[in-house]
Amino acid sequence: MGRSSDPSIHFYFKDVSFALKDRKNLKDFIVRLFRKEQKELSVLNYVFCTDEEILRINRKFLDHNYFTDVISFDLSTAPKRIEGEIYISVDRIRENARFFKVSTREEVCRVLFHGALHLCGYNDKSLPQKKTMKKKEDFYLRKYLIVSRET
Repeated sequence: MGRSSDPSIHFYFKDVSFALKDRKNLKDFIVRLFRKEQKELSVLNYVFCTDEEILRINRKFLDHNYFTDVISFDLSTAPKRIEGEIYISVDRIRENARFFKVSTREEVCRVLFHGALHLCGYNDKSLPQKKTMKKKEDFYLRKYLIVSRET
């Protein structure tokens, strides 16, 4: 990156066994995603966890009583400077990959980018928001899969 305030992305694994390959390329791509969305990434922590952990988080912080694949927390203190935590259920990734007949690699990338897009301000509550989010997700997923094949 070469700048004095290089972004920091970390991957943590809480009580799960999960092989996340190609971490450097993923980190570089996520930084580019934020730049394309005109956001400056400062610190981002991805925490891979179980269904039970994500359900606990969903209940405690969002008052939702259901499983989900990803929860994003925006911890930013400045408007365009991103600091956040994204929790990802490994159980949901594996199940969704089987259900949608895609590779686990593709599903994990989709969820990584989905969480990042939430931090960029995209929501998926209404149908129009879901369509916009899906379009952005697909765009970044295709772009990443093409780039990662070339490296």
